Amino acid sequence: MKIRVFNPKMKNRIGVFLLVSSDILTLSAFFYLSAFIRDNIIPLVFHEVPVFEYGIGMYYWIFPIWFFILAYEGAYSKRFAFWDEAKLLSKCTLFASLTIFTVLFIGKQGAAFSRILLLTMSLLSLLLFPLIRTSIKRLLYSFGLMKRKVLILGTGEAGRLALAALRNEPNLGYDVAGFIDEEPNGQRDIDGVRIHRYIDKIDRYIKRGVIHDIVIAKPELDKQRLVRIINAIQHKVENTLYIPDISGIAVLGTELRHFFNEQTIVIEIKNNLARPFNYMAKRLFDYTAGSILFLLLIIPILIISILIRITSKGPAIFMQQRIGRGGRPFMCYKFRTMYQDAEERLKGILETDSKARAEWEEYWKFRNDPRVTGLGNFLRKTSLDELPQIFNVLKGEMSLVGPRPYLPRERDFLKEFAEVILSVPPGITGLWQVSGRSNTSYKYRVSLDAWYVRNWNLWLDIVILIKTIRVVLKKEGAS
Repeated sequence: MKIRVFNPKMKNRIGVFLLVSSDILTLSAFFYLSAFIRDNIIPLVFHEVPVFEYGIGMYYWIFPIWFFILAYEGAYSKRFAFWDEAKLLSKCTLFASLTIFTVLFIGKQGAAFSRILLLTMSLLSLLLFPLIRTSIKRLLYSFGLMKRKVLILGTGEAGRLALAALRNEPNLGYDVAGFIDEEPNGQRDIDGVRIHRYIDKIDRYIKRGVIHDIVIAKPELDKQRLVRIINAIQHKVENTLYIPDISGIAVLGTELRHFFNEQTIVIEIKNNLARPFNYMAKRLFDYTAGSILFLLLIIPILIISILIRITSKGPAIFMQQRIGRGGRPFMCYKFRTMYQDAEERLKGILETDSKARAEWEEYWKFRNDPRVTGLGNFLRKTSLDELPQIFNVLKGEMSLVGPRPYLPRERDFLKEFAEVILSVPPGITGLWQVSGRSNTSYKYRVSLDAWYVRNWNLWLDIVILIKTIRVVLKKEGAS
């Protein structure tokens, strides 16, 4: 259902107003829920909790602080993919909480306000605000509010990737109205999106289609033609987005620097893991989270070990040499999921089954591997076979998130990515696992590992860990 009464600008203003209103209601709900938890649940654990009288009127001043930070960070003026918005809202929550407690400290009012309530409200915001806000935004989009019509200039690979990216991120609220390119080549549409002809007539398409933004996805344009196009459309649309050809280069954390006197833009490409502080932060995260996981998982690890010994001959733990950071070998721990004569079985399969050999050469694994035991198949589908790798993490040989732990014989297949991938410890999970897992080709998995290293930040690790839980529970692409 779409609202057609108002013009696009008015619909955008209505959408923003409703989004702000929903944020007010959401934070108010967090406040009252925090008060309920503070009065009815916290006393069950801590008996000597002082009694407070609550009224949202007494705490009204915390909301302007929260909304000023949200507005300042662009929560109502910019568009973000889901995980980027979750990061932004987490940042706003932390800043708002810090500001509120600073005001209480400076004003010497700490005793008059419940710090437990404020901390609980912050925790609820960290956990629930991104999910609730995303649902509200998608509801507004479904009514045609805050949606932005986009025209993609370019029908080549870059244009198709732009279309896929915009469609895969519904949180952005973009509606691709069409493509525009050079003279006709016989193709009328791309994935159902119409192709308009003749770039020189772009003004007409913008006016006719009420286009808000233009995405220039045609890196082969020469400089003079690109400048002419941008100058012609820049003042006719709200935003012009240009996609340069920088494939294979780190993109997360890059910054634009301007040299105004020379009218020059410089893209600063960072190597985050080359900075000692960042690498120390990653290792500290590994040791802290790894220690907690070890305490939680030690009983399941013991139970699975016993089941493996009962159901098939051989040890419960399978140790195999893998390549670690700097190319140094280490023994990687996994639960044994194959029969003891797995290597002999593999050799026989590759010699006698051409179809299986082709699958092995493409993926370096089988979808239905005859070498795997019954229990091993279950462990693989649920990724429980990788639980013992927590010991590798605590020993400093692996990370919770990182590239795949490659076999020594695979090093030659890493090719130009070897130096990048082997500059960090391998991980229990990684970008390749949450991007299709065993459904992805070997070459694609290698490129994902290289992309992860080049674009690392701590938030990326957190996102991958959360996505891994979803992938494991849904058994997506498990081998």
